[in-house]
Amino acid sequence: MARVKGAELIAEFLIKEKIPYVFGVCGHGNVGMLDALYDVRDEITLVSPRHEQVAGHMADAYFRVKHAPAATLTSCGPGSANLVMALAVALSDSSAFLAITGNVPTSQFNRGPFQEINRHNQADFPNVVRPVVKHGFQPSRVDMLPLALRQAATTMLSGRPGPVNLDVPFNLFQEEAEATLDGPPTGGHNARRSGASPEDVAQALDMMVAAERPVLFIGHGVTLSEASAELTQLARRLRIPVISSPNGMGCFDMTDGLSLGFIGRNGAYHANQAGRHADLVIAVGARFDDRSASSWTPGYSWNFPATKLIHVDVDHAEIGRNYAPTLGILADARTFLAQALAEVDRRGRANQDRLASWHEDIAAWRRAWEEFTEPNFEIHASPMRPERVVADCQAVLPDDAILSLDSGVHHNWYMQFWKARRPRTMLNTWGFSGMGFGPSGILGAKLAAPDRPCVAVCGDGGFTMVPHVLCTAVEYDIPAVWVVWNNFSWSAIRDIQHGLFDGREIGTGFYQDGNKQPYNPDFAAWARAAGVDGITVSKSEDFKGALEHAVAANKPYLIDVHVDANVRPPATGTWALPPIPHKEPVFGEPYTP
Repeated sequence: MARVKGAELIAEFLIKEKIPYVFGVCGHGNVGMLDALYDVRDEITLVSPRHEQVAGHMADAYFRVKHAPAATLTSCGPGSANLVMALAVALSDSSAFLAITGNVPTSQFNRGPFQEINRHNQADFPNVVRPVVKHGFQPSRVDMLPLALRQAATTMLSGRPGPVNLDVPFNLFQEEAEATLDGPPTGGHNARRSGASPEDVAQALDMMVAAERPVLFIGHGVTLSEASAELTQLARRLRIPVISSPNGMGCFDMTDGLSLGFIGRNGAYHANQAGRHADLVIAVGARFDDRSASSWTPGYSWNFPATKLIHVDVDHAEIGRNYAPTLGILADARTFLAQALAEVDRRGRANQDRLASWHEDIAAWRRAWEEFTEPNFEIHASPMRPERVVADCQAVLPDDAILSLDSGVHHNWYMQFWKARRPRTMLNTWGFSGMGFGPSGILGAKLAAPDRPCVAVCGDGGFTMVPHVLCTAVEYDIPAVWVVWNNFSWSAIRDIQHGLFDGREIGTGFYQDGNKQPYNPDFAAWARAAGVDGITVSKSEDFKGALEHAVAANKPYLIDVHVDANVRPPATGTWALPPIPHKEPVFGEPYTP
């Protein structure tokens, strides 16, 4: 057996697993790995952004679009610590990447060398990221790498995917050992699927066909299992309306009459009405987090336990986490939906008229919501109304365009009104809601889908956290588009101050001149300084054409859009920050049994 360096083994493994990109930032702790990547630069592309957080978000978004992993490479100490936010975002949203972090040489463990964390344990960086990775590995010899690499890839992509940390002491990159990679490639995401028992499938179908007011609630699990076709067939065969979480949007065409959109505080009125009046909810790959459940306040979005619940998830920890299911099913989403379709076929044609009154109720709620909201989409103003930004994006972008959204009030508007028509076209930082994901992730999304328009809609606050994404786009010729939602504030939190604290606004607006004059950088000029085309739009009549031009330009482009911060999304559910009393819906009324 030939002797091989540890870094060479890692590079060989990345090639074997068909990992085409490493998003990394150099440091003394990983130069040994960088040297190995030099030798394989025709097979693995190293992209080096200006901050490690961006590297992690790029890898996260790459996986969400491609459903194949990328890797990150960071140095010991601060370099890898900068990755924590991106790991937390990926773990919370069940996205996967291989985070290779450098550490100090094993011969220096616990001696306090430069950038070692050792107060509680030697070379203790794995404990820094322990809560935000699916699993961590820290081999201490070169011959331990093959097993660690195989286990890391399998763990990362099996079941509910998630980021995995491979922490490598510096000497392992350079030391040699008689070692070889063992076994075939791991097979990638969705290579192994779990199914439901025949008894559970039969019981689930019994409940579905007996229900008078059923709804399907889908989450990221449906997207991850690539179950759009099976979901669509089942919903249409049984005429069951579909409610989508943001990470499930597009798995069911949201222009279809059976689509109800999102639910919760910033959901659609008819979705909340359907959720709380339903007699059966079939949740597939969805978590029932507080924002999609009106903070679990009975009767606002859902009405469990009066409503029966079938909860299907690949992760046993999610089944029953917030609502005790009538029937809990541990299964992959696509496998279960295919099993359910087979059971429908076995039983024969379902009664298509049995849900007529339910659909009539939903149609009435939808009409009321549209009459309330649609006029606002036609209003031209300066600064722009938020509805116009959403509407013009919907009009300009093709169905296969990828939208990357950051955390902020702009995201609330897109949750409420965006109509995704295909899966994996709406990327959200949902569970952990980390700012910077939107403007950073769009770079990874564009590398995953180079022939599709990729547009990041990001708040002015979030963009200002990672403006160096512009440098990366120019350096690596990544033609992404940024739409900076510029409302001169941390507007989502400002809205909370106005809603719950009687408008006692402090620390949420961007001002100069003694807190009198709204202030932000000239984002378009900032873009041009980085080599990116940039324009400012302050009149709503100009935005649509500007976006059309930016997409057609096929090069990095930024549009600074001035948006009215005083127009707020109309809440149709609620959201609680205990012990403060929650607010009532702006449109609609709380459900009373």
